[in-house]
Amino acid sequence: MNNQYPKLTFCGGAGGVTGACYLLETENTKIIIDCGMFQGSRFSEILNSDPFPFDPKEITAALITHAHIDHTGRLPKLCKDGFRGNIFATMPTLDFAKALLIDSEHVIAMEAKHEGQEPFYTAKDVELVFTLTKPVEYGMMVRVAEDVACKFYDAGHILGSSIIEIFITTGDKKTKIVFTGDLGNSPGPLLRDTHKEIEADYVVIESAYGDRLHEQEGERKDSLEDVIEETIAAGGVLMIPAFATERTQELLYEFNDLVENGRIPKVPVFIDSPLAIRITEVYKRYSSFYDEEAMRLLKSGDEIFSFPGLKFTPTVEESKHINNVPSPKIILAGSGMSHGGRIVYHEKLYLPDPKSTLLIIGYQIKGSLGRRLLDGEKMVRIHGSDVTVRAKIKQISGYSAHADQQGLYRWVEPMRLSIKKLFVVQGEESASETFAQIIKDRLAIDTTVPKVGDSFVLE
Repeated sequence: MNNQYPKLTFCGGAGGVTGACYLLETENTKIIIDCGMFQGSRFSEILNSDPFPFDPKEITAALITHAHIDHTGRLPKLCKDGFRGNIFATMPTLDFAKALLIDSEHVIAMEAKHEGQEPFYTAKDVELVFTLTKPVEYGMMVRVAEDVACKFYDAGHILGSSIIEIFITTGDKKTKIVFTGDLGNSPGPLLRDTHKEIEADYVVIESAYGDRLHEQEGERKDSLEDVIEETIAAGGVLMIPAFATERTQELLYEFNDLVENGRIPKVPVFIDSPLAIRITEVYKRYSSFYDEEAMRLLKSGDEIFSFPGLKFTPTVEESKHINNVPSPKIILAGSGMSHGGRIVYHEKLYLPDPKSTLLIIGYQIKGSLGRRLLDGEKMVRIHGSDVTVRAKIKQISGYSAHADQQGLYRWVEPMRLSIKKLFVVQGEESASETFAQIIKDRLAIDTTVPKVGDSFVLE
């Protein structure tokens, strides 16, 4: 028996939020968990073109926790560089990933052209990804290789998101490693609660909100109602930078309830994101993944993603027409971090208006426009112009798709007697270190915050 295996190497998602990619090796098999894109700063994005720290041709399989680009965005590059193994994920994850990767490829192609460079993958590489996919169901044992098997469970983060259990057999020895992907902010609207683990030898856990707490479930809808009412009363525009996957659909679900129960005035609500519109159609196909309350509403005949005043604006012409609609009005548009997309056009127009509000409801990575606005910058540059910020900037963290510090802790706690080592990843340094220290102090679990390139033998 070779005592150097199984071995875990952190190829991304360590020491930072994005670029999740973990290499797990046995004596005979190499697999990766996630293959995400680096996002946030120009330096981060340059990393996406770098060679992988492993040979893609040697990888047997890629296991994907969920569809977000920071977990799937380099799959086309992986295939371009020679990977021909199986890609395992749930059906919603595969459908979302297809839409997101196609959208991302367009953005990459435009940016590469602007920089006078070759894109690090093309539409042909995206097509190749989806010739290699193998859909899985929650709770189903999947044989990845002779010495590796896995199970996927509901992470409650976005529709189809997964916690992945991996079982490695080395002679008579069996090792169980759990990768959380992104844990959901349960309980939340629309989705079922996060699956709770019972035991594991090793755990790789995200920590995006490892140093913070969210509002409670009831508080977030009340806060949303208050922001809507205040902005409408002032006669302004409520801008919500919303991620196309999950945040938009959760907000539609919440708006549906607020409008139909007369809790907010009826004003025009625009979904100004072609990608979010396509993703919403995917959501409608997978209602079996919803929680009990959403299922009950559907069975009662309620169209949970539709209400009076709602308008989808997929075309550029329809998007431009929003400017002609008198205020007050509500605009949900991508991107979720104001890093691009249609939201920045609306921000350029309405950030100078003191009657208007920009509502942040998702994680904002360092360097993004959304983060700088949240941090209080009063002058920002958008499309080559200086824009004075007079609009109110508000945040409701309860709509985050990520578990907060308390949620992460409660998920780990039942496994405290079985875990040999906990790896804290996918967070800014302060968030990861804070959460790791709490786990050490309260649960006495051997916990580390790895860096990209670190390897560990799982004894």
